[in-house]
Amino acid sequence: MTRSALVVEPFTTDALDGAAALLADRHRRHRLAEPLLDPEYEDSGVSGAEIEKLLAMDGATGWTAMRDGALAGYLIGIGKDAATWGPNVWIEPAGHAADHPSVVRELYAAGAAAWMADGRNNHHVLVPATDAALVDAWFSLDFGQQQLHAIREVPPASFGVVPRSELVVRRPTRADLPALAELELVLPRHSHLSPMLSFIPIQPVDEVEAELAADFDDPKYTIFVAEHEGRVVGSAIACDLSVSGSNSSLIRPAKAGFLGYAAVLPEARGVGAGKALGETVLAWARDAGYLVIATDWRSTNLQADRSWRGLGFRPTFRRLHRFVAT
Repeated sequence: MTRSALVVEPFTTDALDGAAALLADRHRRHRLAEPLLDPEYEDSGVSGAEIEKLLAMDGATGWTAMRDGALAGYLIGIGKDAATWGPNVWIEPAGHAADHPSVVRELYAAGAAAWMADGRNNHHVLVPATDAALVDAWFSLDFGQQQLHAIREVPPASFGVVPRSELVVRRPTRADLPALAELELVLPRHSHLSPMLSFIPIQPVDEVEAELAADFDDPKYTIFVAEHEGRVVGSAIACDLSVSGSNSSLIRPAKAGFLGYAAVLPEARGVGAGKALGETVLAWARDAGYLVIATDWRSTNLQADRSWRGLGFRPTFRRLHRFVAT
């Protein structure tokens, strides 16, 4: 059946109720594939509040697509810290929904024209990972996958961590701060290698150690270290998912813990430290009363991708990225 032509217009508050209904329906379909996501956002009132938050942000711009007088889709872009992201636009999880994946193509065409005219050429969008047609629509707009957000249920009470006999997983002491500082630099250094090629600035190790010392007793964070033959070779940091600003809104399940960071020294890979630390965080989340544990990683971090999928994490949102060269 041939669809009627779309009329793309700037977003106005008249479209809010229709946009909220579209977002609630998208989330409802998303939860059919991943029931651990928060059912609260299936309520159009709750979803509408997320849209209103985006519209209230400085520099927010939005468009609607109308078909035969009815709302077929909407798109909202916001800006984040330019010092970190350059001239940027983010289409957050609540920033788009449509009655058909093809609608986002027309909406992005309007949005991208305005953003580029404003010099904002670094574009990001968060897309439900299980909606293959919607992901494909964004891929057809020259977006590529950059980051994965993933969740899994906490393990059952019978689950226990049994590291190899030569490994010890424990909570750190302040005497471990130099080792923790070196482990904090593992990811930035690894990010410089292919295929990540991220070029994240690498802090001096003494600055990292000072920051860790200042936060060492912060109750928001639970740290574990893996010791191999008397040497600390790995670490992991766990916390409530609400601590993570990038795992918010529709991404965030209810009662979720967060595997925020994990690293193993390159020379110690293969001894099982990463697996033991990951399993320890899973058990921590269960024992702390969480129902879900979440994490995220760069798509080009092949080791993280293997490790976290191997621990049972299932992608829920894909962060897609397009950089338009000027």
